[in-house]
Amino acid sequence: MSSCRDALLLACALAGTAALAQATRFDGIGRGATPAEVAAWDIDVRPDLQGLPRGQDTVRRGEQIWEAQCAFCHGSFGESNEVFPPLVGGTTPDDIRQGRVAGLLPGANTPVRTTMMKVAHVSTLWDYIRRAMPWTAPRSLTVDEVYAVTAYMLNLAHVLPDDGALSDRNMREVQQRMPNREGMDTRHAMWPGQAFGALSKPDVQGSDCMRDCPGQAHVAGRLPDHARDAHGNLAEQSRGIGATRGVQTTAQAQGATPVPATEGAALMPMLQRNACLACHAMDARLVGPSFREITARHAGQADAAAYLAGKTQAGSQGAWGNVPKPAQTLPEADARRIAQWLAAGAAP
Repeated sequence: MSSCRDALLLACALAGTAALAQATRFDGIGRGATPAEVAAWDIDVRPDLQGLPRGQDTVRRGEQIWEAQCAFCHGSFGESNEVFPPLVGGTTPDDIRQGRVAGLLPGANTPVRTTMMKVAHVSTLWDYIRRAMPWTAPRSLTVDEVYAVTAYMLNLAHVLPDDGALSDRNMREVQQRMPNREGMDTRHAMWPGQAFGALSKPDVQGSDCMRDCPGQAHVAGRLPDHARDAHGNLAEQSRGIGATRGVQTTAQAQGATPVPATEGAALMPMLQRNACLACHAMDARLVGPSFREITARHAGQADAAAYLAGKTQAGSQGAWGNVPKPAQTLPEADARRIAQWLAAGAAP
């Protein structure tokens, strides 16, 4: 009897110590999240539409929002540009009927795979647009605006008609027209539970797909330099889907003429502060042209500094391809100084 009492007292003491340790582990740091804060982040929508909020909007309304907030990256018709992959294309009416995109089947050899070719669930589009778009202001769209934008994207892929609409009430019906709705395999069990037919143990090794992989490619030959421009600049020749570009093949694209060194290093903090380096590098193309390409194009131009300062602030489109340059909010003095640096040779 005494041993049982002692054991019980020891258990209570240990439990009390554990509770105290848990309560004081981060003493004075943070607080528990409120229900409203949890609800603000608990916004995921599952493929079975669990978590989908009520709402609706039309394809026509979605087109208006798309042109205002989506087209500068994704194109008016989902064709995108050199940076962002195409969203629409590569699907057929047969794919919509069958629920499996033929362009993804073995042997199809499709050069470009668009979003609408691959995605299996409307909820995936809806959830991602809601939490991540537009790129410059994530989660700024209302619930109805997310329905509208998703509806327009589905219309571009001929899943919804021009006068169609998307809502929480018809999404299951629309799901049955997704071109690749039968293209997702849940046997990997990465989604837990039996709701999606998952196995008891996830295939974390990827053994289901990592089979019969080809060996490392061996390059047997390359295009000689004298023949690179025989058919024009491949980077400016569109392919079948979206704005996929080939390699730069003109002699001018092989590299700009070096410019003399100046005090460019002093400008780096300003370029970083104004996010210029997110799209531009010194010698290589990123989202936009390199600083060396810009200065080479405007070499000898009398009004280069004024012209570049105006473009920096107002933005432009078409001067360097399909990727638009949004208007910038940097101070006018910064824009002039950057433009003068570019006009003088953009030395590092």
